[in-house]
Amino acid sequence: MADIVPAVLQTGLQGPPGPLPPEVLEARAVVLLILDGLGAEQLAARPRTAPTLHEMHASTITTVAPSTTASVLTSIATGVGVGEHGIVGYRIRTDDGNLNVLKWRTPQGDGLERHPPERFQPVASFGGQRPPALQRDAYRKSGFSRAYLRDARRFGYKMLSSLAVEVRRLLAAGESFVYAYYEGLDVVAHEHAFGEHYEAELRACDRLMADLLTAVPRGTAVVATSDHGLVDCSGGLVKIDRAVLDCARAESGEARFRWLHARPGRGRELYRAAVGAHGHQAWVRTASEVIDEGWLGPVVTEAARSRLGDVALVAQDRWAFGHPDDGGSKIVGRHGSLTPAEMLVPLLVHVS
Repeated sequence: MADIVPAVLQTGLQGPPGPLPPEVLEARAVVLLILDGLGAEQLAARPRTAPTLHEMHASTITTVAPSTTASVLTSIATGVGVGEHGIVGYRIRTDDGNLNVLKWRTPQGDGLERHPPERFQPVASFGGQRPPALQRDAYRKSGFSRAYLRDARRFGYKMLSSLAVEVRRLLAAGESFVYAYYEGLDVVAHEHAFGEHYEAELRACDRLMADLLTAVPRGTAVVATSDHGLVDCSGGLVKIDRAVLDCARAESGEARFRWLHARPGRGRELYRAAVGAHGHQAWVRTASEVIDEGWLGPVVTEAARSRLGDVALVAQDRWAFGHPDDGGSKIVGRHGSLTPAEMLVPLLVHVS
């Protein structure tokens, strides 16, 4: 996942040119579209719902851990792993409580002053180049956009029908690379999982792609992928065992990748309690094991390490660990963990 942008822009890629076929790298212009929440397993199961996307499916690639939007979008834009850019989850522990990265807020309020996005996430996006990045207008000036799209020129659109139009206009103005993002499938799946609402939204994504392929000039490569897939967790939330909570001073992360922060001197006790209570529901790892096993990439900075908890509960199957800040049972489609349904995403390619 993190190799796509460096390969297209030829910036900072170590080794072979990532997962992209040669014709993409030889194109006059490249459009990279991120369809939030489109897992490879979900797309493969619905060829008739999304025929355009299905025909474009070139390969399946692996996203980063945790498989959550804030972490993955930052890895896509920066071309580095989570341990290097430091956006280690959806809710990150700070000295004034958990920073909700997508809202850039802590319990104290707006986090922009206490946690300036450009310092919180110090890695240049797009190799320091300044390509146009297209997203919902409401997100354009957000703290998270400032963090992960820090070097891009941010453009907004208000309606889905405008996205292909804005891409065409940017290419017509001479841009050779356009980044675009659409979140609809993820939003719908959070509320409805994989029923008829999901199918309707997937058809809308397919129409978006058809419109985009029609709009771009000859010689343009359109590459689409996703930040993660999803799991239906409608069976309900798991309450973290009291023996575990007694050893923890705080929690961060999210329902399928929960970090537990130990009370002073109780790290080993916390780990043992978590394994005993939830080892059948989650991969239970210490922070050192997560780092040593390479979950966060080859580099983990001191800043990133300081934002991790002491013990990770990483949900298996369809489990999810409850917390009031995670949206409760209203969210049924979830992601963040390491299952194939979440970690495997399609790489879609079309060269006009």
